Amino acid sequence: MSTAEPGARWPRVGEEETERARAALEKVWAEPRGMVGWLTNVNHTAIGRRYVVTALAFFLLGGIEALLVRLQLARPESRFLDPDLYNQMFTTHGTTMMFLFAVPVMQGIAVYLVPFMVGTRNVAFPRLNAFGYFIYLFGGLLLYAFFLVDAGPDAGWFAYTPLSGPQFSPGKRVDVWAQMITFTEISSLVVASALIVTILKMRAPGMSLNRMPVFVWAMLVQSFMVLFAMPAVMVCSSMLILDRLVGTHFFNPAEGGDPLLWQHLFWFFGHPEVYLIFIPALGFVSSIIVAFTRRPVFGYVPLVLSLVATAFLGFGVWVHHMFATGIPPLGQSYFTAASMMIVIPSGVQIFCWMATLWSGRVRLRTPLLFVLGFVAIFTIGGLSGVMLASVPIDLQVHDTFFVVAHLHYVLIGGAVFPLFGALYFWFPKATGRTLGEGLGRVNFWLLFVGFNLTFFPMHQLGLRGMPRRVYTYPAEMGWGRLNSIATLGAFVLGVGVAVFLWNAAVSLRAGSLAGADPWQADTLEWSIPSPPPLYAFVHLPTVAGRSPLWDARPDQPVVVGLRNDRREVLVTTTVEALLDHREVLPTHSLWPFLSAVAVGALLIASIFSPRAVVPLVLPVAVTMLGWYWPRGPARDAAGAEERPLAREASRLSPETP
Repeated sequence: MSTAEPGARWPRVGEEETERARAALEKVWAEPRGMVGWLTNVNHTAIGRRYVVTALAFFLLGGIEALLVRLQLARPESRFLDPDLYNQMFTTHGTTMMFLFAVPVMQGIAVYLVPFMVGTRNVAFPRLNAFGYFIYLFGGLLLYAFFLVDAGPDAGWFAYTPLSGPQFSPGKRVDVWAQMITFTEISSLVVASALIVTILKMRAPGMSLNRMPVFVWAMLVQSFMVLFAMPAVMVCSSMLILDRLVGTHFFNPAEGGDPLLWQHLFWFFGHPEVYLIFIPALGFVSSIIVAFTRRPVFGYVPLVLSLVATAFLGFGVWVHHMFATGIPPLGQSYFTAASMMIVIPSGVQIFCWMATLWSGRVRLRTPLLFVLGFVAIFTIGGLSGVMLASVPIDLQVHDTFFVVAHLHYVLIGGAVFPLFGALYFWFPKATGRTLGEGLGRVNFWLLFVGFNLTFFPMHQLGLRGMPRRVYTYPAEMGWGRLNSIATLGAFVLGVGVAVFLWNAAVSLRAGSLAGADPWQADTLEWSIPSPPPLYAFVHLPTVAGRSPLWDARPDQPVVVGLRNDRREVLVTTTVEALLDHREVLPTHSLWPFLSAVAVGALLIASIFSPRAVVPLVLPVAVTMLGWYWPRGPARDAAGAEERPLAREASRLSPETP
């Protein structure tokens, strides 16, 4: 059988044995206290919460910047912002939302949830995971430190050359933007690596690949996409820094470079970036629909294959961002076809969800409301995406507000609405209290109405010829009324976000107690108390089907043979999740933070003087040596040297009473 946690669904293993195990695990997995403890903590729950809270803080900053941009555009000939500040504002807004909010918040939720969902106690490489968070935080602080002293980037979140090159953008603004990219992409690569190993090698026995929750599949697919997409933008941003700081000419046509090389490298990352945000949201949607229909998702295999197909096709459509640059007709035809084909897997997923809703016992709660809003909004974004895949239409509306509308319908409709649904859905698991249902419905309708008021008029503005990235416009163009409506909608959106924050603040203090499983959901995270103990499971569970809680037998086994006096986890085989061996995870350490400080100092100093790289390599090397310095063989409680872990694999077995 499985855990003996209070409120858990599994039968009890043995009261005395369970209490002894719990006491030992609480001691071994305890979090350090104080500021030093905050810097040394490597538990996935702490790091996941930090990612989510930090990303939401950047989301609020990006939203405030968007409101200021909308105030500037609300009426013709406005002087609310001067041109320079406007350029900084919309560049920092786009950079924040794309690099500091959208992907990190999805990865942060995964860092928190995936170990629970696959039945383990932490992510693989917990110290590397902590290092990734600090690097991400330093990158965001770098951007906003310069923005607050009127030195923020001003060349757009895409930083097209030659505008972002040394000739047209002197100073350090673009250098800061380019180096911030390095920070955030290192962080994303770190998290992706940890999630891939966790998912493939640390699943509960019985959780074969064809039994993984759809959200876990979504994060596995997204993590592999990160490994292939992020290096492209890191390479091109590094090439831009070299052009600006040491006189290379990667993007200078006068010296044999090519500014279109930037667009190819950037959009090879930039379009998969949309799916890096969107694919985790699909996992949210599947989890929420299953819980609120009380039936397994319809078409599990087509859903998973659609996630994989979306990932592959996402790497084959980047040139539709460049139809106006003179792409040969054969290339235009190929990328038009690919851009239209990518709609197919999305359509398959929507029909699978509709079939699940149709055949289930639907309970219309706030998380499901956000899912239904997502389906409506994303459908509109998908239709405008098919329009932009057509070369003649794209040439007419390129660089107009039609593209801005499409982008936000896809990203906010396709990611932010599912994200809010996920926050309402998993908030009880993380805090032990549920968010208010009444305020949740108000929150949904404010966001839904405000979103459509803001961005639907932008389709019309684009069709009427209003270009994006202009800080004002003459009254005779006739764009003022639609811009006023869009600005009103932006403030309604802002009120909706404020309602969510109020709901969260009130619920944290006085919300209804959630219990282990307030939604009667089917995945393993709902089998443990809310909020989860630091060790997650007293006894690691086994899995009997795709819905572990619904499919569990009354005598469902648990894993025995793991020690409770050290951070020991189970490693299983990649495909079938059969018992393989045990592994001891590292405990709390200051070295990840010190390494992040050293790497951050090197990256920041390099944008002021390339020569600074040489002396600052030394602290990086020192911190890495300290991190990886061998500590000697592990010893048991009696002080005897441990035997090799692989030789103890025979002690691991599922047991029933």
